[in-house]
Amino acid sequence: MTTDYEELQITSLPLATDAAFVTLVNSFYVDPESAALSKMQQDGATAVIDLAVEFEKFGVDSNPDLIAKVLGRLSDIQVRDFALGTHNSESFETYWSMWHYLLQIAPAGYVAPVATLFATLAYERGDVPLAYRCLDRASEVAPTYSLTILLRRVFGSGWPAAAFAAMRVELHPKVTAGIFE
Repeated sequence: MTTDYEELQITSLPLATDAAFVTLVNSFYVDPESAALSKMQQDGATAVIDLAVEFEKFGVDSNPDLIAKVLGRLSDIQVRDFALGTHNSESFETYWSMWHYLLQIAPAGYVAPVATLFATLAYERGDVPLAYRCLDRASEVAPTYSLTILLRRVFGSGWPAAAFAAMRVELHPKVTAGIFE
């Protein structure tokens, strides 16, 4: 039986290869050796929340600079892990739409973080085939991306989505403290 979610397109849209957009996203890349790492992580975490608020109102018409900032800042594992814990049952649909769109417009070097974020939402929603398609997309551009490997193990173990969501929620305050304290 095919669900609507299995039909979702997760391939790139033309914006993903637009030179000006790629340059903008690259300008927000987080260099792990930067003296300003902490500031960039805080900026990235804040940008994720700001974009979700904006995305709820404007959807794909949200501020392109903010979209680029989120994509670029997700290059940092701490920002990505922060983003992993930001949605709840009330905001799920907003994050679903946001991560789906960002996955479609992410430049090649920025696909893996967004693909894994969207995969977790698909898993929590119960669409395991879509979750695996997202992980496959991440693996195409980043075969050794650690969260992709971990999520393949989690999804393959049959761990209940509710338990995964509970773990994600439990870890979020620790990740937040690591970024903002």
